[in-house]
Amino acid sequence: MNKREIIKKVFLYGVFTCYILLLIKILFLSRISHLEKRSINLIPFHSIMEYISSSSANIKAFAFGNVVGNIVIFIPLGTYLLLFKNDKRVATNLLFIFIVSLFVEITQGLLGLGASDIDDVILNSLGGLIGILGYKFLLFTLRDRKKVYTAITIISAIGLPRILYYLFIMRMRF
Repeated sequence: MNKREIIKKVFLYGVFTCYILLLIKILFLSRISHLEKRSINLIPFHSIMEYISSSSANIKAFAFGNVVGNIVIFIPLGTYLLLFKNDKRVATNLLFIFIVSLFVEITQGLLGLGASDIDDVILNSLGGLIGILGYKFLLFTLRDRKKVYTAITIISAIGLPRILYYLFIMRMRF
């Protein structure tokens, strides 16, 4: 492994670490609620259907942010899993993402950290799948793992300032 590859690898692990810290912040540290306000939904698509059927513009705006946010925050996890792991199978990595998301929702429910919702598990898994398929698409398009590694390094370099902004500048009580 040459010096450039080592630098790329260290950089990517650094970005991944920042991403994991941001994920922990978003999922566990920014939603502390009182026990009487927490809720648990075990019916798939129930929350999403409530959002769709609502006539309130405020609820629809919140719903859009919640749905899109739950998808987007797990896209990098799907991409980085395939980048760092030798096992590139979609099903295995998607199962891992599902288990991580389920663990997050169970922990939120047990600790009273916001609402625990099966819809979040579904949306997080969809985000992870998009990340996995994004990696596969890059591999199909570029046809070389080293080029994919370089492309993800460039994408990560573009995304790193945004992650750092949300972690430190926005004062998200981290």
